[in-house]
Amino acid sequence: MRRRPVDSSSVRSIGYDAASGTLEVEFHHGTVYRYRGVPRKVHEELVAADSIGRYFNAHVRDRYPFRRL
Repeated sequence: MRRRPVDSSSVRSIGYDAASGTLEVEFHHGTVYRYRGVPRKVHEELVAADSIGRYFNAHVRDRYPFRRL
């Protein structure tokens, strides 16, 4: 999946596949997580958030099944 860089102090890049609802989040420390079943709206709000890290913690982290890549 292709990820795009974002302006965040904690997140380096974000990728999303709308067909499968798969969200990939790469953190600045190098870890990448893949989340399943993420609605398109959540992805759109995440990349548009004033604070991507804050939005991620409130709306993605621990809310969707995930695996570390």
